[in-house]
Amino acid sequence: MPGRAFEHAPKLTSPGRAGRRWVILCSSRFISCPNFKNALNSQGFPRWIKIRKGYGLVFAAAVLWGTTGTAQALAPQGAQPQVIGAARLAIGGLILMSIAVSRGALRSNRKWPFAVTATAAMSMAFYQLFFFSAVSRTGVAVGTIIAIGSAPILAGVLGYLLRGERPGRRWALATLLAVAGCGLLLLPGQRVTIDLVGIILALGAGLSYAAYTVLSKRLLETHHPDAVIAVVFCLAALILSPVWFRTRLEWLLQPRGLLVVLHLGVIATAAAYALFARGLALTPVAAAVTISLAEPLTAGMLGLTLLGEQLSLLMALGMGCILSGLLLVSLGGRGEQGA
Repeated sequence: MPGRAFEHAPKLTSPGRAGRRWVILCSSRFISCPNFKNALNSQGFPRWIKIRKGYGLVFAAAVLWGTTGTAQALAPQGAQPQVIGAARLAIGGLILMSIAVSRGALRSNRKWPFAVTATAAMSMAFYQLFFFSAVSRTGVAVGTIIAIGSAPILAGVLGYLLRGERPGRRWALATLLAVAGCGLLLLPGQRVTIDLVGIILALGAGLSYAAYTVLSKRLLETHHPDAVIAVVFCLAALILSPVWFRTRLEWLLQPRGLLVVLHLGVIATAAAYALFARGLALTPVAAAVTISLAEPLTAGMLGLTLLGEQLSLLMALGMGCILSGLLLVSLGGRGEQGA
């Protein structure tokens, strides 16, 4: 019994320095007791703490991702979305590789599964191409809603089929709220264009992001997060390298263009995906992708504060729905499976 650790406790009449030392010593021995740790593990308490920490890391990553749209809006005229996507992968990949090398994250003797690693890299590269191509055909609102709205659902399906994770009803309700909130946040006042090819491309972007998340979760089981994102992003940057030879790059030489690309590469890619990888290692796939819907919430708030956009009733309702969905997911950490 844990209580036996205190059977020989001295009778202290005052909480002096000696008393405090004894309490700290006894507490450390009590916490480090194997039986105590086993009891906690059997109740799932440490796992619940890890999942909550993972939710926080994914949320922080989504906040950084939310700066992407504002940064692109501040880019010089002539900046092409495909080049922006390729540039953020190239800069982010180099930074992530430098961090992984400096920390010795790549020194592991464990082999990298070629199919999983290559598919994860292709998924990240194709996400950039599919998403920006979809937005150019359907508009920002429709393309974004379909892409980010389908990603959690597809991630839940892939997580169940490939990993046996069962998201649960709480996740389904939270995802529904968050996706509906995205629609209310992005659609009002926008010109809606229904383009079948654009919709298919947006769904492809959602599937690519979901596949990247599921496959990265697999790699994180055997490799350090720094190593995983460094390898995957450098490979993805190589896949997109032909973009550099097919477009005009004069805008990159402008100070504002350089600052935008550096922000996207350093903050919205390297820092954001470093946080996301660490959070994904602790959370189920479906829940992680749902929490990443904090991205449009952040983008909306930045639009109000930095770009002078007006807050409408529908936008306020959309933000409320997203926050409700994120809160519902975060409160479900104890019941998630397969993390």
